[in-house]
Amino acid sequence: MILSLGHLIIRLIGIIDLILLTTIMYLASFLPNKVIRPIYDKCFRYWCHVFIRAMGISLYRHEKNHKALPQQYIVISNHPSALEDIGMPYLFPARYLAKIEVKNWWIVGRISTAAGSLYVHRECKDSRKDAGQELLDVLAQGDSIGLYPEGGCKGRRIHLPFRWGAFDIAIQSGVPILPVFLHHEAQEQFEWQNQHLMHKIWMMSTAQNNRVNYYVYDAIDSTQFSDKKAL
Repeated sequence: MILSLGHLIIRLIGIIDLILLTTIMYLASFLPNKVIRPIYDKCFRYWCHVFIRAMGISLYRHEKNHKALPQQYIVISNHPSALEDIGMPYLFPARYLAKIEVKNWWIVGRISTAAGSLYVHRECKDSRKDAGQELLDVLAQGDSIGLYPEGGCKGRRIHLPFRWGAFDIAIQSGVPILPVFLHHEAQEQFEWQNQHLMHKIWMMSTAQNNRVNYYVYDAIDSTQFSDKKAL
């Protein structure tokens, strides 16, 4: 009982921390981009960490790579749940491409936009083309980017075929691809099944098995491949 009470107190403190930091991040997002940009990215990563902690999730990074990770990369992973929207930025600094709907999410959408997220309307060819050019521009500035080659949040199984976008951008830019495999031990409770976002957060926060594993592998040198299909 004492352990349960202590756990509850820790969770409550985590939730209070999240509310306070979210308020600060939200208000700061209204400041001019040139004012907040130098520090907002780091604050966003910390906010992601606080969010994960408040949900009571144990996120583990398993380094399966044999070589040091490059300073700039195109990080790709499977996309089984909504947790990736905060889990990936927390562990892998990059500007991530998200579906356009995320931009309109209450509070979180504004924070995500201020942190430099990019958006795409997945069903619109012109939007995908514009997003591809934006991603190339970001790489040209020296930043890393993050993409989900499954083309969306596809659940616990790997969804094939992969979309070409990440690999085409890697070929054009010469930036290496960093592959990450995500595994949620309580897959059913974490898997995105078109639930309301708040319902999904509640499911993940109350999962009996809260362990999530992110496996990092060696970066793939895109310059060693002749085209996106080969890569």
